[in-house]
Amino acid sequence: MIYIGIDLGTSSVKLIALNQEGDILGDITKEYPVYYPKTNWAEQNPTDWWEKTEKGLKELIDKFNLPKDQIKSIGLSGQMHGLVALDKDGNTLLPAILWNDQRTGKECIEIEKYFGKDKLTELVANKPLTGFTAPKILWLKNNNKELFDKIEHILLPKDYVRYKLTGDYATDVSDASGMLLLDIKNRDWSKEMIEFLDIKKEVLPKLYESYEVTGVLSESIKKTLGIQSEVLVVGGAGDQAAGAIGTGTIEDGIISITLGTSGVVFASHNNFVVDKENRLHSFCHANGKYHSMGVMLSAASCLKWWVEDVNKGTSFEDLLKEAEESEVGSNGVVFLPYLMGERTPHADEDARGSFIGLNMKVKRGDLTRSVLEGVSFGLRDSVEILKDLNIPINQIRVIGGGAKSKLWKQILADILNYDIDEINTNQGGALGAAILAAVGSGQYDNVEQGCETLIKKVNQINPIEKNVKEYEKIYKKYTSLYGCLKDWFKL
Repeated sequence: MIYIGIDLGTSSVKLIALNQEGDILGDITKEYPVYYPKTNWAEQNPTDWWEKTEKGLKELIDKFNLPKDQIKSIGLSGQMHGLVALDKDGNTLLPAILWNDQRTGKECIEIEKYFGKDKLTELVANKPLTGFTAPKILWLKNNNKELFDKIEHILLPKDYVRYKLTGDYATDVSDASGMLLLDIKNRDWSKEMIEFLDIKKEVLPKLYESYEVTGVLSESIKKTLGIQSEVLVVGGAGDQAAGAIGTGTIEDGIISITLGTSGVVFASHNNFVVDKENRLHSFCHANGKYHSMGVMLSAASCLKWWVEDVNKGTSFEDLLKEAEESEVGSNGVVFLPYLMGERTPHADEDARGSFIGLNMKVKRGDLTRSVLEGVSFGLRDSVEILKDLNIPINQIRVIGGGAKSKLWKQILADILNYDIDEINTNQGGALGAAILAAVGSGQYDNVEQGCETLIKKVNQINPIEKNVKEYEKIYKKYTSLYGCLKDWFKL
């Protein structure tokens, strides 16, 4: 049997095919644009997602000669929090408002003022953040009531693709956890939040666990792909929960770090845990349990900006080679990675990226290294909170585009002072989605069995003691900088 995982990222959709032995038969990536129509706004056209996904599916099947009668199920992973609003005919009412869009600051204040911090923690286990979906719904109500009144369905990005695949309006609890609409502990929609937003429960998609079957591939899509047999579609997961499945982060003590567009520190745990200060997200996990998660809005995207925008014409490889020649501490330069505002631990849409400590001896390689170090310091912020909450840290696994850099992983090991485990795959969310598809179709009894069968540790990067000591000093400086610049950011 063949299981397909679809990971709808911010910049591209990735599709992989997995067989029952755990071999990846092929993968396809299709890119699409992000639009920034105003400062702090970030949007995409859902039609772009679907067109690229449909083309990717056809190309995956044809290019790798997948036997069509062996395609058993499809799992979905996707960027979280985005608002996709549809009318009664299933048409989009406006561009999708993305996870890194910062326009809803006033709405977050309105939500917190109405409920109060403690009540929100009780209802949805998290505080209002500009990235979450509920503030986006409220923003639309406050700023375009005519469109708001036409909403018949609200979906998350990956679930729009599900709708196009099956005709079903459905989501999973891990992705729904990031909407500020889900009662996390009880894994159901929050009646109080629904009433506050003045929407009907029927507008929201039906909830499933990530490994449950939500529908089947429609006849029209099967015809397009040349498939005759039934193909199941499972719940899937938000990108971070799916990525955690793709790294085997499914039990207490295992931490995964994603160096993708955003930076994520993800801790799996068996029981519901909530950070009462709301520094971390408390969400449902894709294996039917729970997880805590810290999120940086800009991680590998900081390096992408530095390479493609600031140093246009110079390759990643050349810039990273220069960074390798720089010493620990980047010649005194510290980089704050707040290019799109920040979420953890500073929930501040006004925060801005900064180079601190420039001097005449600083070279470009120092600045490149400071970007890698600054992102790693930001990730350490979340690790420190996990330690405060007494969440065990026995293993750390790293995935994402940034994980391709040996230098970056060594810097991360040194700054965190933990071993970094390399595993036998860097497929992340797409692999997690495929594993969930396999579980949903009965190939594995549960998510844990699928991960234990497929995910293996292959190498370990150890901290360098002298670097650890040096970074400990620099981290103290790093943590002081936000407080010094906070008021200036708002000017």
